[in-house]
Amino acid sequence: MITLSANDLGFAYGTHPVLDGAGFDPLQAGKLTALIGPNAAGKSTLFRLIAGLAKPGSGTIILDGTDLAILSTRERLKRICFMPQFFAANAALTVFDVVMMAHKQLKGWRVSESDMQAVSEVLHHSGIGHLAEAYVSDLSGGQSQMVSVAQALIRKSDVYLFDEPTSALDLHHQLDVLSRIKQAMITRQSIGIMALHDLNLAARFADHLILLGQGRILAQGTPQEVLRSRAISETYGVEIEIATGPREDLIVHAYAS
Repeated sequence: MITLSANDLGFAYGTHPVLDGAGFDPLQAGKLTALIGPNAAGKSTLFRLIAGLAKPGSGTIILDGTDLAILSTRERLKRICFMPQFFAANAALTVFDVVMMAHKQLKGWRVSESDMQAVSEVLHHSGIGHLAEAYVSDLSGGQSQMVSVAQALIRKSDVYLFDEPTSALDLHHQLDVLSRIKQAMITRQSIGIMALHDLNLAARFADHLILLGQGRILAQGTPQEVLRSRAISETYGVEIEIATGPREDLIVHAYAS
C-alpha cells in the first residue's frame, strides 16, 4: 500500500522562515487528508515542496519508501498531481481542450478515440459535461475551479494535492466536488490531501486531519482527535465547540475568544 510522509521539513523565503521542523506521519492510500491551519501557516508552501516546485532547506518527503528528492521531474509529475489554488489556462481554449492537455501532459500529444472518451467521462463525472465546449475565458470563478478539479482527476497519480478546491464554489458545489474527490481517492487507491479553511467540510469529508501552524505540524489524527484538541483553539485564536450532527458527523462551532 502506497504511503506518503514528511520528516523535519524546513523552508524559508529569503530570511523569512515558513516551515521549521514540519513533518507528518504516513498517509495511506485510499484516504483523504485535510490540511488545515490559519492564513500564512504554510499550507501552500508544503504543497509546493511535495509537488517539487520548491526544494526544502532541510528534511525529507518519502513516497512509498522513496525520497522524492531523487526522483526525476518527469517521474514526480507522473506520481504527484498538484491542483493549485488559482486556475490558469489559455483563454482561446475550451474546457475540453484544457482537460485534454492535462490528460496528455506525460503521454505525447497524439489524441486517440480512447483519449476523447476519457476526457468526456471525467467531465461528466466532475459534473461539468455541459461546459465541454465553453471557452475558459467565459467561465465563472466557480466553474473554473471545477475545471481545475477535472484537470487533476483526469490524471492517474499516486498522490493528489488540492489547494483550496472549494474556495470559489457555492455550498451545493462544495459538497459535490468534495464527494467526487473523496470517491476518486477510494476508487483509485490514491493519497489525497486538500487544504481547507472550512473546518466543517474538513470534519465531514476527511479521514485524517493535519493542523499546520507556526511552521510546524501541531496536531494530526482523525477529525475527532484533532478538532477536540486544545491545539485547534490555540492555533486559530478562537474557542471551539464540537457537536454531533443527526448523521453522526461532527459540527464545529467557533467563537471569538
